[in-house]
Amino acid sequence: MAQKKYLQSKLTQFLREDKIQLWKPPYTDENKEVGLALKDLAKKYSDKLECCENEVEEIMEEIRCKAVERGTGNEHYKTTGIATIEVFLPARLKKDRKNLLETHLHITGRELRSKIAETFGFQENYIKIVINKKQLQLGETLKEQGVTHNVKAMVLELKQSEEDVRKNVQVEEEKRNEAKLEEKRIQRTKRGLEILAERAAEMVVDPEATPYLDIANQTGRSIRIPPSERKALMLAMGYHEKGRAFLKRKEHGIALPCLLDADRYFCECCTELLDTVDNYAVLQLDIVWCYFRLGQLECLDDAEKKLKLAQECFRKCYGENHQRLLHIKGNCGKEKVLFLRLYLLQGIRNYHSGNGEEAYENLNKARQLFKELYIDPSKVHNLMQLGFSAQEARLGLRACDGNVDHAAVHIANRREELDQIKKEEREKKKRRLENINHLKGMGYSMRAARQALHQAAGNLEEALKILLHNPQLWWLNDSAPESNNRQQSPSQEKIDQLVYMGFDAVAAKAALRVFRDNVQLAAQTLVHNGGRLPPDLQLSAEDSSSTPSTSPSDSAGTSSASTDEDMETEAVNEILEDIPEHEEDYLDSTLEDEEIIIAEYLSYVENIKSAAKKN
Repeated sequence: MAQKKYLQSKLTQFLREDKIQLWKPPYTDENKEVGLALKDLAKKYSDKLECCENEVEEIMEEIRCKAVERGTGNEHYKTTGIATIEVFLPARLKKDRKNLLETHLHITGRELRSKIAETFGFQENYIKIVINKKQLQLGETLKEQGVTHNVKAMVLELKQSEEDVRKNVQVEEEKRNEAKLEEKRIQRTKRGLEILAERAAEMVVDPEATPYLDIANQTGRSIRIPPSERKALMLAMGYHEKGRAFLKRKEHGIALPCLLDADRYFCECCTELLDTVDNYAVLQLDIVWCYFRLGQLECLDDAEKKLKLAQECFRKCYGENHQRLLHIKGNCGKEKVLFLRLYLLQGIRNYHSGNGEEAYENLNKARQLFKELYIDPSKVHNLMQLGFSAQEARLGLRACDGNVDHAAVHIANRREELDQIKKEEREKKKRRLENINHLKGMGYSMRAARQALHQAAGNLEEALKILLHNPQLWWLNDSAPESNNRQQSPSQEKIDQLVYMGFDAVAAKAALRVFRDNVQLAAQTLVHNGGRLPPDLQLSAEDSSSTPSTSPSDSAGTSSASTDEDMETEAVNEILEDIPEHEEDYLDSTLEDEEIIIAEYLSYVENIKSAAKKN
């Protein structure tokens, strides 16, 4: 199959260079049948490629038929508005995996999924459709999702077993139930990631007792990120880790949607932020790898672009010739695993594009790196005898060029360093929580405390100064926006307290309305503003006085809240199960798959080189 794709690419190149249009005479007659000139052209190209003439003629006929079909489809689309979609089926199917499907673009994603399932014999609830590197949204029309004529659609199967082809009622019912469970699982994944991302963005939980996600640099220390981008980055990294968990289990069809969701959230982050971590580059490799393992690399029109993007991200993150990485970590042996996969995918991409020389160069780089990164299993065993895990052993040996003694020292030092960093990070987060609680104890809301501490880079004294000089922060409260103004009238006792301090009764009452009966904040505001409320706070007081008060029941919804909390805990735990304990898990690989694929594709390229030498 790979050799055939290479020949298709080379022949397409030749046709483009010679400006030959196979869908026109003399290669196609008026009945759209093959012309005699195609045989002569096939002989010319087979001599040039040193290939079997019949094989070249057969592939050229496929190219011609596809071109004719495309031309016919274009004419049909112009006159009827019925678009043609190129559907790529899963690798397990023995029939032709590339098929054409006609459809209107005003139908919904759900209707297209049903049509694909019916046409190609799938269980509707067990497939996902990927178009333009995005999951097909079932509730939106194709046009709304940017689906156009001649677009490529890839079908992903969520279940691949004999049960899928059984047609009895009992199995069908089981399938429906399993599909519902799978959908609930996807929703739990989304909710779990959102909860963890919100905790990270708010950072008001006890780090010792409550799970949360964090973002660290190459040393393991947390990165300071603007709150506006923190949640998007957390969701991106969460979906990426979930996708990587499926990749490890070889569930590529389920992994791809997670990886594409991660890519979507990463795109919401600024480029300056993405240059500081290598996650975005690794994601690009994982997406291309996933398409390749699904046998659908041709569906990814921008594979070359993604690989170039990964290479550029690595350069910015690690520095030229890995200088920045060497300065930070002292070695780059572990990160070379990423470059091995990069060169391998570039080689595969070039081979499928008909670029034999470039493919050989990339694959040879991958082979050299594999030789450098190969680890003797006995060395891993020796380190495991010392109490280290197999993962720590592989990473340590690659960091120390295979030296067992140096690797043991490196792993032990890294453990101590990470323990210290984790301790410092926990203490820093606990101090932040203590500072927030300190400000809350003074009467400020959690939102005001968080915002002031963020502006003051965590310094409590500076945060207090910010609050004193920015009274508009004082009335930020933690309730939902629609309930912000539902305040009861201030108590006469507290109004009297402020009047006793020397403030006007009307101003005292307005201040207490704004600060929800908090005498301390009301007094501070009035003192800071000469006995009056600032104009913006006066408006808030007027709004609150015109809104009727409500007093929700304390007991209502207790059971529901408890159930929701249990569901959230379940969703979070499901995510945490797939978050690796080791911070360099993404750098660990046995390279078993890579070794086989490198040898396979090098054999293809060397066969081409041998044929060229004979010529």
